[in-house]
Amino acid sequence: MRAWPSPNVPVVPGDPVSLRLHDVAREVVAPVESSDPARLYVCGVTPYDTTHMGHAATYVTFDLVNRALRDGARAVTFVQNVTDVDDPLFERAARDGTDWRDLGREQIALFLEDMTALGVIPPEHFMGVMESMPAIISAVTGLVERGVTYEVVEDGVRDTYLDLAMAGGLGELGHLDRETMLTFSAERGGDPQRPGKRDPLDPMVWKGERDGEPAWDAGRLGPGRPGWHIECTAIAMEHLGDRIDVQGGGTDLVFPHHEMSVVQAEALTGVRPFAAHTAHQAMVAYDGEKMSKSKGNLVRVSTLRSEGVDPMAVRLVLLDHHYRGEWEWTDEGLATGVARLDRWRSGMSTDGGPDATATIAAVRDAIADDLDTPTALAAVDAWCEVSLGAGGDVRAAPGELARAVDALLGIRL
Repeated sequence: MRAWPSPNVPVVPGDPVSLRLHDVAREVVAPVESSDPARLYVCGVTPYDTTHMGHAATYVTFDLVNRALRDGARAVTFVQNVTDVDDPLFERAARDGTDWRDLGREQIALFLEDMTALGVIPPEHFMGVMESMPAIISAVTGLVERGVTYEVVEDGVRDTYLDLAMAGGLGELGHLDRETMLTFSAERGGDPQRPGKRDPLDPMVWKGERDGEPAWDAGRLGPGRPGWHIECTAIAMEHLGDRIDVQGGGTDLVFPHHEMSVVQAEALTGVRPFAAHTAHQAMVAYDGEKMSKSKGNLVRVSTLRSEGVDPMAVRLVLLDHHYRGEWEWTDEGLATGVARLDRWRSGMSTDGGPDATATIAAVRDAIADDLDTPTALAAVDAWCEVSLGAGGDVRAAPGELARAVDALLGIRL
């Protein structure tokens, strides 16, 4: 699957700073001691109702991770999936009276436009489930061969489950109690109440063919399609290997999705931990509730673009909140982002300005400190206030800061 076009990322003067990022498994902020190239995997969208601000916040956050890792000409291999085979997609297509493949293609195209507008660096490998089916089938087959799966047969249909007791590692990522895990499993695509399972939390890795549903031939597994979590395990391992440096997504993916993805990978390879860092973007609310497809309380990037809102103002709104804190989208917040963008453009369009060396270093330091974007924005605000007030005589300063803001924060001026 082809990703969106890559923005030009300027070279920033000065010394890069090593990224420190919160790791969910260890519950600490720790240095990202990456491989060469750094290996970044971010869970992508199920292509319907894209791209709302919860999505946008996640992909802008991990775009900052990508940019911080790339600063100083360091190499990064970034992989992102698209869940283009999944029950919610089928259900939405049936509701709207359209083919699920057509809905998926339409929504993926919209997502690409939104990511381009927001200045997100695209992944080197942007992979849908359908095109990744050989790798997914190979991963499920590998789990079967390692003896960590079992089958549940109902009405002649065989479903394959991961046996968590045999695979090991459950609870090491999210640190959740069993009652919470059972609740989240029921709410987030699991089937804890299904009879015949050895453990209610065991995830399905291969779903046997049902009438009216798409299916792929999987050899000894029988015809069917993947469970949700195994797609990310297989896609990440195919393109990044047995271990990755950063795994990312929204906090709603901590359990079961990321927990199961990690357990599956470690069961396949015996290499632990699968992800050196797992980080999550907090939820974004609207009208007092978490913004979500199920609630329908969505603010979409494409809607704002169609209304003439500059995507860079939207990006500034997202960056005005630390990624680990929940917040609410408001019209007032958007107005603040629009005003800030105008002020930055004015401040950096002068013939000269105050020296920007310390400001660029402050932006770098803030981003390196667990993506402290509010502090980074405040540093640029302070420089612009001086530039628009007292001014300055360093001819190169406005251009240098504009390029740094572009490269490090992804804000095109």
